[in-house]
Amino acid sequence: MRIIELAKLETLTPGGGFVAVRQIKQLGVAIFILVMGLYTSAVGAHGKTSMEDDNCMRRIGENMVHLSTYQPQVDIEGHYCTEIPKAGDAIFVIDLVDPELRDIPIGVKIIKGSKASEGEAITSLRPALYKDGVISTQNVLDQGKYLVLVTAEGIPPLNYEYHLRVEMVNYANVFRAAIGPVVGLLLATILVYKLLRSRRFRDWLASRRAKKS
Repeated sequence: MRIIELAKLETLTPGGGFVAVRQIKQLGVAIFILVMGLYTSAVGAHGKTSMEDDNCMRRIGENMVHLSTYQPQVDIEGHYCTEIPKAGDAIFVIDLVDPELRDIPIGVKIIKGSKASEGEAITSLRPALYKDGVISTQNVLDQGKYLVLVTAEGIPPLNYEYHLRVEMVNYANVFRAAIGPVVGLLLATILVYKLLRSRRFRDWLASRRAKKS
């Protein structure tokens, strides 16, 4: 229906009631605001976050480490944390955020499986000093779950864990991505239903048919 034709609908109601048109406008604005709000929230969830809220950050006391995983063969500019999109080559970069961690030996293990006691270590970097604060390693990953263990050999030792999922569906992310369009479709359905149920709209359609005949 064209906007001009909707505007003509207002002339059918003496006294300026315009109830049907006003309801349509209000519901349209509500749909727009809600969908835009959901979109903004989704963008914010993947945008800039503080260190404390970063899912790739692990903190014990004042000591923090950060994990970034890269797959140039999938996306040359993309980086990931615990959700790895494809099986295959993966580059792990661990940043020792706190300078204190650069003065104590740091060890790294990557284990195939979700438990350190049951899985097979596919990478084991012996404890060493990393004065530049960066630890990197490259592995070939199969589909499934992995565990990254970062151990700072202090007193007491600090153990940081990352549970990785390689080429596995994250249903929580799928749900978050789908909820906006689903809610928008639901509200649009309600809008159309209210419009079709409106007596003034039906009268307007009847008048249009009468003019055409």
